[in-house]
Amino acid sequence: MRAVQYERAGDASVLQLVDHERPTPRRDEVLVAVRAASVNPVDVKRRELGTGPLPKVTGSDFAGEVIAVGEAVEGFSPGDRVCGTGLHTPRFQQGSFAEYVCVPTDVLVQLPGAISYADAAAVALTGVTVWRGLLDHGRLRPTDTCLVHGGTGGVGHLAVQLASHVGATVVATAAPDRMDAAAGFGADTVLSYRHEDLPEALAAAAPDGYDVVFDHRPGEYLETDARVTKFAGRIIIYSGLDTDCHLPMTALYREQTIQLMTMSNLVTRPTAPTVASVLRRIIQLVHSGDLTVSVARTFPLEKARAAHRAVMEDSYVGKLVVTP
Repeated sequence: MRAVQYERAGDASVLQLVDHERPTPRRDEVLVAVRAASVNPVDVKRRELGTGPLPKVTGSDFAGEVIAVGEAVEGFSPGDRVCGTGLHTPRFQQGSFAEYVCVPTDVLVQLPGAISYADAAAVALTGVTVWRGLLDHGRLRPTDTCLVHGGTGGVGHLAVQLASHVGATVVATAAPDRMDAAAGFGADTVLSYRHEDLPEALAAAAPDGYDVVFDHRPGEYLETDARVTKFAGRIIIYSGLDTDCHLPMTALYREQTIQLMTMSNLVTRPTAPTVASVLRRIIQLVHSGDLTVSVARTFPLEKARAAHRAVMEDSYVGKLVVTP
């Protein structure tokens, strides 16, 4: 089978399209023919750092068709449409930029026929991240006001929709040319992140303050987050800790919770909920039409380098997808 891997840390040029023997499922695993895999910043960061055993096939999430199942597997059969995520964690040597992948059932769910493989792959990692951030950590309620930074990004466009689905009042930031898109996803108010006085604009949009803030760039926004969040409000940080940021004194005085999170804990910590238990709920929301996945562009495996560059450098709404 063909797969995209890297043997050392580096820029996108270290990615190589190689031939591997098709994997054989162990007794508790499912062999999936990958039809789509999404492109995530975490894939790029792991490649840049050379994290984990090398060589490593890149890619975190996938959707495809079950080809074979191990003897101990229940609930899945050849021919099933499925999707899953979590392959960026140290638990998995092989990622999803490949024609086939073997995974255990705790990262895998059934995929309704009405959902495309591209949409399923695009929503897997990001959807689980949003659910864990807003509902598990943020405890978002219908009466809350929620701020989502980057409301048209891969995570952000789903966060806006989920917060709106819950019934919360949603304020989102976005690039000036994508503000209408953020509103289309359900944001009640959209502000340009280039606003000349963004803290004042955010405060004016929610005079009583925000109950929950969902932030991917704490190095840029954490001070502002603390300033506009209510007393005892929750600031959820789901990425960006590779940038310098300091604990704001405002957060101390207002007894705010600054919650760090990573979806990876669902794969690596046995006490956490399984990936499948959360992903199943996300797929149900997509199937019901309560979540819409935006796929901006697709790439073949041969263009994996371009996909890795684009996810960090290009401007687009939603997600990028690779199709083996």
